[in-house]
Amino acid sequence: MGWLKDEVVLITGGGSGLGLALVERFIEEGALISVLQRSASKVATLKARYGEKIVVVEGDVVRYQDNLNAVNETVHRFGKLDCFIGNAGIWDHYADIVNMSGEQLDQAFDEIMGINSKAFILGAKAALNELMKSEGSIILTLSNAALYSAGGGPIYTASKHAGVGIMKELAYELAPKVRVNAVAPSGMNVNIKGAASLGQENLGLLDARDPEKIARGMPLNFLPEPEDMTGAYVLLASRQNNRPLSGVLINADCGLGIRGLRQPRAELFHY
Repeated sequence: MGWLKDEVVLITGGGSGLGLALVERFIEEGALISVLQRSASKVATLKARYGEKIVVVEGDVVRYQDNLNAVNETVHRFGKLDCFIGNAGIWDHYADIVNMSGEQLDQAFDEIMGINSKAFILGAKAALNELMKSEGSIILTLSNAALYSAGGGPIYTASKHAGVGIMKELAYELAPKVRVNAVAPSGMNVNIKGAASLGQENLGLLDARDPEKIARGMPLNFLPEPEDMTGAYVLLASRQNNRPLSGVLINADCGLGIRGLRQPRAELFHY
């Protein structure tokens, strides 16, 4: 039926974008899904769309109790938890240190680091006992900003670099019982919102940037759909396909890391 038949997977931020694509792909792979989602409207949409097929819990990833509630609801329904995917996140629309005030930096740091980094630790802690029982896995959603500059401002970049450290440390601490890995996607055709502390809560990435321009900046010359990223998560979550990988970051960056200072040589060829 699929690589994840009867595996129970909890996904944060599963109401839209990459999170929703993961919900759909994991269902196709035979998994049983639960979602922790902050937006009440997205919670309602998920319930209307999937009904009793999935568990949907309204809550905030930066609150430990909300994470624990999601785990408890998941186990109550499905009897176990095999995989926790920390996926919820926000962007900062390149908010830079020069143009932000000191007060904005202070407030934005707490918000962005909380959602993009602290939530990983809280979610992992909430899921830990159940994952130890099932000898399951944790997968964190990072970004090309976890590896490169210019994927956001200093706070966003710091939050994603922090995610690499969290992934590696948890992989060390939880071995041999729980595998911990991450996926670092490039920009996608996803309208991820910005930070409320910067007045960006209703401003999406694609509201402010030209998708075609983003695509042209990729060495592979296309802007991925969120569905294009889901295969890496299936690989990392699959017990059949991934026993040896832990502490690994899959850099799904559409070739940004090999671009160098010039365009790829294939651009120079004429066919």
